[in-house]
Amino acid sequence: MSTNFRLPILAVLVTFFSIISGFSQRKAKAKDDSALKGNPKLVVGIIVDQMRYDYLTRFYDQYDDEGGFKRMMENGFNCKNNHYNYAPTSTGPGHASVYTGTTPATHGIIGNNWYDKENDVEVYCASDDSYASVGTTSDAGKMSPHRMQVTTITDQLRLHTQMQGKTIGIALKDRGAILPAGHAANAAYWFHGADEGKWISSSYYMDKLPQWVIDFNASGVAGSYKKAWTTLKDISSYTESGSDNNVFEGLFEGETSPTFPHNPQELLNKNKDYDIIKSTPFGNSLTADFAIEALKQEELGKDDITDFLAVSFSSTDYVGHKFGVNSKEIEDTYVRLDKDLARLFEALDKNVGEGEYTVFLTADHAAVNVPAYLKSIKIPAGYVDNDSTKEKFANFLKYKYGTEDIVKNFSNYQIFLDHKIINNLDLEVREVQEDIAKEFLSYDYVDRVYTGYQMWQNNYTSGIPYILQNGYNQKRSGDVLLVLKPGTITYSKTGSTHGSPQIYDTHTPLLFYGKGIKKGSTVERTEIPDIAPTISSLLGIAFPNGTTGEPIVEVLEQ
Repeated sequence: MSTNFRLPILAVLVTFFSIISGFSQRKAKAKDDSALKGNPKLVVGIIVDQMRYDYLTRFYDQYDDEGGFKRMMENGFNCKNNHYNYAPTSTGPGHASVYTGTTPATHGIIGNNWYDKENDVEVYCASDDSYASVGTTSDAGKMSPHRMQVTTITDQLRLHTQMQGKTIGIALKDRGAILPAGHAANAAYWFHGADEGKWISSSYYMDKLPQWVIDFNASGVAGSYKKAWTTLKDISSYTESGSDNNVFEGLFEGETSPTFPHNPQELLNKNKDYDIIKSTPFGNSLTADFAIEALKQEELGKDDITDFLAVSFSSTDYVGHKFGVNSKEIEDTYVRLDKDLARLFEALDKNVGEGEYTVFLTADHAAVNVPAYLKSIKIPAGYVDNDSTKEKFANFLKYKYGTEDIVKNFSNYQIFLDHKIINNLDLEVREVQEDIAKEFLSYDYVDRVYTGYQMWQNNYTSGIPYILQNGYNQKRSGDVLLVLKPGTITYSKTGSTHGSPQIYDTHTPLLFYGKGIKKGSTVERTEIPDIAPTISSLLGIAFPNGTTGEPIVEVLEQ
């Protein structure tokens, strides 16, 4: 074949493949554009306070097939090996970390309360006296997110939509509503019990409550939940928990045994009795009622600009603290929460449209089994003797330094030193940290100790020190960090608690469901800061500005 004849054929082939390539590129671009235009109309972030991962599996047979948890587990994506990668594992840091995509080392919420070493005062994670209460004459609304130092995914969505996408946070606890809602939210609402029983807010968000909130507060819904607590199902079917009457559970005021039915009439009939709702599963039902009303009244998810509803169910934490993670009360609380989630999903289907919204569900921390119960079945566990510890440590300080004033504060298992006194004594801060660390290592209940100097100088990548370092904020954290032995806590002999870097406090559920989410599961490790960048990637928006997590690529439809 001549060269002159081959050239036209080559030209035709080049043209043909160019056309095919261009078509493919246009098709891919169209697909990408379609994906960007196909964002969910609403994202719903759900945090269940003090939920252990194994509540999904322990109570699985008790959950309704078409209800809340199973709907997400069977039709969404289940991250089975999800963990908090920092300590302390408590409510304020947990909510902040889920929504900022980072840890206390970056976002600054190092506890529910902590010692502010710059101003020499104890502070609460959401308190802010520069704002006034809205909806109550009490100080319960003097709150804002100002101590959270970075943006949240809810902030980024507001920025991305030029403040057109709505963001609303709802929880019984103020911190459970405020921190997820972020700095730029339209509103955050929390429940003020006491003698009022109202959903309230702060002047940070608004000058007065919307009429629909006023109407909800006046409706008597909260009061309807001041009632006896009986099990939803036959108590004999609650085989996934311990006996109903045992010495490991706390009591409601006026009760003589921690058994069903709980009907503390003398407490229910008091004027200031609305707070009791928080310690029963009815607090979750009230939260679901209010969230559904917000969904309707605020017309969330009604247009193509994505909105965000952040909901935290807090009663699970109150019940866990009082009765413990192995109680009939916990099992009944989750059986009832399953139905409340189902109601919420049904409202989303009706008001937003099935397949038009995206949901994630996780927890702000997990919890330990009651150590007294663990000891009763010969599992190593125990309690810190606070009085003897204080006496022993005080004697050490006086003998070593001649004064106890060298220590300014102890909170969140961190010791804060007075650096001025250390300097006046011509001592080195590092040496004092190490001396105190060695002293605490001699205490039987202490597993290990790290110093602030170690947190500054090293880069830990695994294990307990990695978790501690992620929780260590250079400006806000203490000088010496204590880790108790597994199963050992500083708490009452009844009920469960949390806060440690141990796996029973870090292992929490993480479920994704809805638009843009694959169906499946993984046992690969995921971490709490991965949630925000995953949702950001789904929405095609910027990550929160302190993000240290990574998108969980298996979750998202490509």
